[in-house]
Amino acid sequence: MEKRKREAAVSRKTKETDIRLKLCIDGEGKAEIDTSIPFMDHMLNLMAAHGFFDLEIKARGDTEIDDHHTLEDIGICLGMAFSRALDDRKGIWRYGSAVIPMDDALARVVVDCSNRPYLAYRVPTNLGKTGNFDIRLLKEFLRAFANHSGMTIHVDLLAGEDPHHISEAIFKGFGRALDSALAVENRLQGMIPSTKGLL
Repeated sequence: MEKRKREAAVSRKTKETDIRLKLCIDGEGKAEIDTSIPFMDHMLNLMAAHGFFDLEIKARGDTEIDDHHTLEDIGICLGMAFSRALDDRKGIWRYGSAVIPMDDALARVVVDCSNRPYLAYRVPTNLGKTGNFDIRLLKEFLRAFANHSGMTIHVDLLAGEDPHHISEAIFKGFGRALDSALAVENRLQGMIPSTKGLL
């Protein structure tokens, strides 16, 4: 039987944003990202590279106001894409974690593809900006992703002061944790990874 390709495309247009993306979970880490927010382009490139996802995103939003709407809606669309690509979630490992250093920063990211959306984000809110980007908005992106992917996500900053390094550690960890959680476990023989028989 031919293995189903785990991929999805999502388009979403509102009065505030216009987003189109394509995702292939079983990719090579190739990304074409243009969100109109350069720092977020950098973070999503890191996530794709470290998760070995192929990812295309084209996003425009009311960034003349601020980046909030665009980041949140990208999180919504990317979460939807992962959920659609995973379908019934049969045969996946389900859990994934990564602890990633980036110079002074050390971040731990843990993921459960449980179909129970939840974000625990234990990162200080007083870290300020890197360039013009307010890294507090990363929480909004991850919350939207969790809610629309049906994943439980825990993010813990274990050490760090530099906002750029902290962000990189989080997104590299996020990619690695997702890669582990979405890996196919042959011992499951295509079954749901839950004693309840349903996620």
